[in-house]
Parts: sequence; C-alpha cells; structure tokens
Amino acid sequence: MIEDLGVRNPSAEIGLRGLSTTGLVRYNTGEAELIELAVARGEATLTAHGALRALTGQHTGRSAKDKFVVRDASTESHIWWDNNKPLSPEAFDALHADMAAHASDRDLFVQDLVGGADATHALKSRIVTEYAWHALFIRNLLIRPERGALGDFMPELTIINLPSFKADPARHGCRSETVIAVNLDKGLVLIGGTSYAGEMKKSVFTVLNYLLPVKDVMPMHCSANVGPKDDTAVFFGLSGTGKTTLSADPKRTLVGDDEHGWGEHGVFNFEGGCYAKTIRLSREAEPEIFGTTERFGTVLENVVLDEHRVPDFNDGSLTENTRCAYPLHFIPNASDSGRSGHPRNIIMLTADAFGVMPPIAKLTPEQAMYHFLSGYTAKVAGTEKGVSEPEATFSTCFGAPFMPRHPSEYGNLLRRLISDHKVNCWLVNTGWTGGAYGEGQRMPIKATRALLSAALDGSLERVDYRIDANFGFAVPVAVDGVEGGILDPRSTWSDKTGYDASANRLVNMFIANFAKFEAHVDGSVLDAAPGLKAAAE
Repeated sequence: MIEDLGVRNPSAEIGLRGLSTTGLVRYNTGEAELIELAVARGEATLTAHGALRALTGQHTGRSAKDKFVVRDASTESHIWWDNNKPLSPEAFDALHADMAAHASDRDLFVQDLVGGADATHALKSRIVTEYAWHALFIRNLLIRPERGALGDFMPELTIINLPSFKADPARHGCRSETVIAVNLDKGLVLIGGTSYAGEMKKSVFTVLNYLLPVKDVMPMHCSANVGPKDDTAVFFGLSGTGKTTLSADPKRTLVGDDEHGWGEHGVFNFEGGCYAKTIRLSREAEPEIFGTTERFGTVLENVVLDEHRVPDFNDGSLTENTRCAYPLHFIPNASDSGRSGHPRNIIMLTADAFGVMPPIAKLTPEQAMYHFLSGYTAKVAGTEKGVSEPEATFSTCFGAPFMPRHPSEYGNLLRRLISDHKVNCWLVNTGWTGGAYGEGQRMPIKATRALLSAALDGSLERVDYRIDANFGFAVPVAVDGVEGGILDPRSTWSDKTGYDASANRLVNMFIANFAKFEAHVDGSVLDAAPGLKAAAE
C-alpha cells in the first residue's frame, strides 16, 4: 500500500516496476513542496510572478525519431509499423535493467495520476521522475485522483523518466543517447536522455491511442470546448496550428486543449491541464492563457527571463517552442468535469504554408475522413527538434507520431461517429494568405475567430457557398464581419500564376500522400480527393 504525500527510503522495490534506490522516494508530493525542491536542487527558477521556469537543454521539443514501440506477439499484428519504429523485447529489457541501475542511488519523485476524465475509460498512470519540476509538470497535465483513492492505487501504465540516463544504441537497439521506449504489453514506458517534459504526456496519449479503439472510443489529438447550448466543438490539429488558442474562448467552456476521447458518453479530456505555446504570447490577444503564466504552480518551459525575472515571450533565442504547463482550473471558464456531450462541430486546423487553402471550408463526411487521414499542415518551428521554420507535412490523423494503429482504424471510427451524430465538419486554415510562407502573411486571428464563431453559432448555415476548384469543398462567398477577399485565396495573391502553380503543387502532394491509404477506404472517400473535379473538366 502506497500512501499519498509519503517519503520513503526503500531498500527494495515499492511499486516502481523494478526500480529500487538508496535515495529518497517522494510519493504524490504537492505543488508547493515540488516548487521548493526544484529551486533548491537547481532545476528551475522562480519568475517575478511566482511561476516556475525550467530549461530543457538541447532538447526543446519532442525527439520523434527516438521513439520506439516494442514488437512482440501481442503487438505484431496491431501496430502500424510503417509509422512506428520497432524495438525488440530483449533490447527493451536491457534498457529497463540499465535504467534501474542508473536510478539505484538517486532521489525519485512519483506521481499517481489518471489519463481520461471518463471513469469507464480512464488509464491509471504512475509517473516516476528524477526531477522535481517534471513531477510538477505531469501533476499539472494529468488528472489528479481524490486523495482517498491513492492508498490502493494500482497503475495500469508506468512511465520512468530519467533525463540523466544516456542510452547505448548498440546495446539498447535505439538511434542515439535519447530514447522513448513504449512496451504496450507490459504497460511500461522508458524515457532517457531528454529533459523535454512533453515526452511524458505524449507517452500517455500514445498508450490511450492503442487501447481505446478496441472499445469503440475515438482518441483524438484535439482541443474541445462547449457552448451554452451544450454544443461541443472539437478542434483537430498539430501543435502550433491553434488548438489551444482557438479553444480558449471566453464565451465557451474549455473542456481541454490537446487530447480527448469520443465515446458512448460524449467527449472527455485525457488530461487535467494545458500545455500552451507562449512564443509571442500577449495579454491583449490571449488574456486567459497569459494570466496562467503569472500563477504560482505554472511551469514555464524554455522561456527567457529578463534581469528582473519577468518573462519575455517575444524572445525565441532558446526555442520557438516555449511553453507553459498549468492545471485546467487556472483557466476561468474551464470545465470542472473534463467532459461534454457529443460534438456538434468538428474543426480540422491546418497551417497551410503554401497559402492555397481558404480560411474556412465546409466538408462532407467523406471529405472529413480524407482530410483527417491526410492531416496536412506545416510543422511549426521548434515543435520538433531540428525544425527551425515551417515546412509542409502530412501527419495522418493530425497526430501521426502518437498513433500506434493503422490510420484507417481511426478514420473509419471517426467517420462512423460523424455520421451517427450528424456532425458538421470544417477545415480551417490558420496558416498563410496572400502568398506562400516567406511572401504572404499569417492568417489574421481576428478573421479566424469570426469565421469560427459563425460556424459554431450556425450562421454559416445561412450563407452562399462556392465549390473550390482545387479541393472540391464548399467555401463561403461572404461572411459578416470578415473582409471578403480573404475568403478567396487566389484573389489575395498579386501573382495569380504563382497561386495556380502553388495550388497545383499542393494538390499533387495530397494525391501522392494518400496513395498509401487507397486500399483502406471506399470509393466515396477516394472521390473526395482534391483535383478530381478539375481533372474531369
């Protein structure tokens, strides 16, 4: 039995999956003590406003190329191996043993938390870290059980995170000194060689993405909010496309900003907190998120401080991927339950680096599945190590790095849920207009918010539409409060020939990318591909 708020000095393993240490093990330590310890141990610094600022060194984003899934009898036929790097059980066991030896004389922090606000599908997770600030981070990001539930807490997933451990590629079957190894059969994740805290939360997401589809629950890389009429909206999109920003609407209740499930009871947050980008964050544009950066308990990651320890959110010298991690209740209009009804609207966010996509388009269910499987966007600078500027990418399901199963499993499940619940689907471009990246400008957030509001309140049901010549989806001709020209991307380009060439290039990229899915979808989805209408004419 493990009690909450305990401090142990064990001579043998106490619920830590093979770890034992001569150091202290602190169980479920609260925020104030974790902050004190992080500062005292030299891990982090207090800002002028009382938040905790930590630096992650060379890893300022996810190390996607260093993530592996154990390939064994239980996973062989269920994992999308084209997308997931395999690791042998023997290499994983060697890694586990070596990490245990590395931890044998270290202080450890243990947090017992839950992934999933729907108790039917919740994943009890034990997170073991060597940094106090990592324990605070994950305590902010996942759901905290009631204290009375901690005494007999039995984890279904354990994550062991030791940034000071350096993997050996020859011995551990990995690529570098950094490793994220996921053993789905054992319910165990090993993280070493990186201080980037986001690896922990994404590991929980990965495991839920594996477990939930067999229960007919759709795991989604999305934010979600709900209006006063119980009208849930889901926002799909990769990091940097606006999931957090656009879902933090003061007129609507925030369900969550990044990861959700959609099951028989509706939508539920996987997390108990938010992990928001802060680069160029301003009090005027995003007051709710900005306010969290001045709260005791918030973790600022790689944010530059001035000489008075005031955050400079315009300084990207360390990384463009500066972040803040805070519990959901720091947002004034956040949901207490982390749950809402079935979606009325689904928004797929893309940051189009080619300047071709309109700011909003309405999708049929077949087009929604096509664009969900395509997952087109631009990787935003700093989101992954080595990405210094936006670049076009296709990340299936708007979250390929976290999808263990074949995309068709998620796509078919989403399509069925959309049909069963008669959901409106929209594609929203938060990327570039008036030209491609480097020539055009970023889509005005004021226009994006106005178009989203019109979609969510039903106003877009009463406007005229045109059919886009390149993609075949429906685009509003005019919307109150939105400058008309921006709705027609071609008209925003001074070089119309350049627009046509850019559009043609993007259409061809879509078609080439989707070739790998053609055998897994029916004809109606194939007919939703861009360029087909133009080709027929």
